[in-house]
Amino acid sequence: MKERLGGMHSARCVMTSVDFADIEALQSSGEWEEAGRLLALEAQGLEAAGADFLVLCTNTMHRVAREVREAVGIPLLHIGDVASREVLNAGFGAVALLGTAFTMEQPFYRNFISAYGIDVLVPPGPERASIHRIIYEELVLGVISDASRDELAEIIRDLVARGAQGVILGCTELELLIGQEDSPVPVFPTTRLHAVAAVDEALRWHTREIRPWVLRARGQCCPGRGTQGCSPRRCP
Repeated sequence: MKERLGGMHSARCVMTSVDFADIEALQSSGEWEEAGRLLALEAQGLEAAGADFLVLCTNTMHRVAREVREAVGIPLLHIGDVASREVLNAGFGAVALLGTAFTMEQPFYRNFISAYGIDVLVPPGPERASIHRIIYEELVLGVISDASRDELAEIIRDLVARGAQGVILGCTELELLIGQEDSPVPVFPTTRLHAVAAVDEALRWHTREIRPWVLRARGQCCPGRGTQGCSPRRCP
């Protein structure tokens, strides 16, 4: 935000962080409904705190994006939308998808990208299991291994040979290990892309009329009406 606006600007945001041990246990046991309920409650808290839109900072947990969206009245900036638009902007029609086993194997993420007319390639079963292990047994714990980087680079080369024109790093931790230098084709780092898209969206809100809480403080929420008819979050 400071880079975009200069001076002393910073992002105005509210955030909640959940215990990943709880989330991982729900993932492993397949309790997606409970995971969706948990994140939906967190989203409602953010909405009540004044958030204009939501960013779910994970790829795998977009498995419950619908539940989160339905629990609130503000939009969710879906990481799959962001990644898909970047792929299309690059002019590609086929990409490799790397991520957790849930992201690579379950349809929620692959189908989302495919809906944009993009072919999605995933590694074979043994390679998917290896990537999943690297994420949960190494990257989540802060372990960065050159051997694992070499293994992922080889998996990427195999997917490129199958026709992938780019690689979606569909797990936020993968960017700790894999960069553009590890791939012969463009890499789409979803963590960074999602963050930049969130800044873009926040700036769209920032550059609208003077923020309603400023106007309410002046007793001018709605011109000619004082504070009459003001919503708790924005002018009608």
